[in-house]
Amino acid sequence: MSFDDLLKELQGQKSVQEDPDNVSLEKLFNESFMRKHSSHHSFGDFVTKGNFQVETHEDINNIPDELFDRHVSRETDFPDWKSMLEQAKADHAAATK
Repeated sequence: MSFDDLLKELQGQKSVQEDPDNVSLEKLFNESFMRKHSSHHSFGDFVTKGNFQVETHEDINNIPDELFDRHVSRETDFPDWKSMLEQAKADHAAATK
């Protein structure tokens, strides 16, 4: 169970519609997305390769932009984190329609 799911369950909001701006990293960067845009099978493998500790969007926000952008540029077909995140959100929105 993810932290977000646990939090929703504790708050009694398990059945509440998911906030499209706060989708879990696992859902945004699923295996299909990661295989298509990188040589990694999961987002966890991707961040581990860069020696980053990432569980939430907040964790990513705490990484200096330059460091994470460089990692994204090296390990994916995106030039930076913002591009990767925007594509993941667009793909997720299209898949949930």
